[in-house]
This record gives sequence, C-alpha cells and structure tokens, in this order.
Amino acid sequence: MDGLLLVHKPKDMTSHDVVSRIRKILKIKKTGHFGTLDPLATGLILVAVGKATRLFRFFLHMDKTYEGKIRLGWSTDTYDSYGHHSIEESKNYPDRQTLLRCMREFEGEIDQTSPPFSAKKHKGKPLYELARQKKELELKTSRVIVHFFRLKGYNPPIVDFAAKCSSGTYIRSLAHELGQKLGCGAHLFKLTRTKIGSFHLNDSFTLDEIKRLVHQEKTRKFFLPLESLLPELPSMVINNAAASLIRNGNEFFADSVLKILPGKTSRSSKGKIEKNIFKVYNTRGKLIALAKSNSRCQSYHPFLVTGS
Repeated sequence: MDGLLLVHKPKDMTSHDVVSRIRKILKIKKTGHFGTLDPLATGLILVAVGKATRLFRFFLHMDKTYEGKIRLGWSTDTYDSYGHHSIEESKNYPDRQTLLRCMREFEGEIDQTSPPFSAKKHKGKPLYELARQKKELELKTSRVIVHFFRLKGYNPPIVDFAAKCSSGTYIRSLAHELGQKLGCGAHLFKLTRTKIGSFHLNDSFTLDEIKRLVHQEKTRKFFLPLESLLPELPSMVINNAAASLIRNGNEFFADSVLKILPGKTSRSSKGKIEKNIFKVYNTRGKLIALAKSNSRCQSYHPFLVTGS
C-alpha cells in the first residue's frame, strides 16, 4: 500500500501520535506525516504510507490555511493556551479598527521568531527541550509569507480569524506578536488547519472513520494512491525496455517514451513546480519513478524509483 491519507487530527494528540495510530490501523510500519500540527490544533494532516513517504520534498513548501481564535489580555510562555501566563492580565482591549490595522501589518513577507516551545532546533536540540531547562536563547527569525490574516469576528477578548501562510509559519507566533503590537498581550486559543496546498479538510477522515473503513475493506474511500499524487508534474508513459532500465536506476532515452501528458496547474502549485521533472508510468499505468530530463529532453535520469 503506497499513497496518502488526509487525516482530521483531533485536539490533544501530536502529529506523531496520529502516525502511530495509522501505523497500527493499517499494519504498515513505513508511515510518516508531511507537516507537524501542534497538540492544541485540530484539522488536516497528511500521512504518507509506503513509498509515498519518499515524496516529502514535494509537499514541504505547500501553503497552509487556518481558522482559529486568539485570546487577548495576556501572553503565555508557549504562545498558546497550554502555557503559563508570562504577563499580568490586561483588559485594555483595542477597538475593532485598531485590531484590523494591526492584523494587516502582518500580511506579506515578515520576519518571524519561533516560539520557545517548538520542534525547531538550536545546535541540534529541539527548542522545547532547551525551554524546559529554562535556558536563555537568542532565537533567530525566519522569513515567512502571510498571504492573509483576516478578522472573522471580534467579541473582546476573543478574536476569530482566518490565515493563509507559507510553510514554516507559526500561527502561535502570529498570535503572540499581535498581542505585543496591540500592547495587551495575546495567545492562541483555538486552531484548525483547513487546507494544505490543494488538499482540503472537507475531504479528510477521522481516525475512527479510517479504522471502520479498513475493517469494512473499503480503503479506497480514504486512500489516495501513489499514481494520483503530484498532479502538477507532467507525466510520461514509457515502453517495457525503458521500464527495465529504471528498475536498476539507469537512464532512458526519448525514443522510449510512448506518451507525454502536461501537468495540471492550479493557484496552489503555480510558480512552485520543479522544472524538468516527470512522473514516469509503465504501460500498465503504474507509477514507477520520478525522472529528471536533460536540457534538451533527449534522455531522462530516474532519481526516485517507486516500482517496476
């Protein structure tokens, strides 16, 4: 079984917990997730199974969309509701126009500091380990893109928001820094991830639903096979002789190609597609490799072999 699962992660479960549950349900050891979601958060997480775990690089930079709630009044050491108060509570809440203006200032390219309690590493150690040891660190900033940070509703002290951002953006940091800018402090109170690239939460399945469908032998309902992934890449069908060459990682030539089909572009993939990479299928319609062409497309080198 090689492919992708769209899982609806529940609250108070780590991304690793989700992978462990999927591993037990499917009885497949080779599983992994494409993007961490904090225990506080619910929503979409992509879980790869089998040879699909080797496609991580193609999912790494997908934009992500969220909905959630920010609680104004105080900040915490974790930047979310699981942490301890880092300042005294303030009830000096901003008016709606001030809040809107401050939220807009976070849109676009910004430098963001990771939360002290996060999986990001400093000299090989996760920040959360160093934070628990109460070690003082000068945290480095990362350049991220916030496509939008919208106000959906405001009933002080609760801010309902929606945000779309580049990979590597911490919504917890966005909430914390908003509180600093407003002068009243803030922390992330609730979060749901609704989209990763073109994958939508509405198409996901809970762990209980996946378990039930496996028991009913209806895995096709929730499983995205390897052949359906990376639709933005162009595809080619090759003859049997070239398929034999690929099995051993050898290059093949243009005269072995029976058909080439263009990739499907979308707003989420536009401008992010790696050039000169093809999905390679055998005559039976099975994805057997990803291959890179030379500059003149006279030959192709398979750099990731997925079948034969």
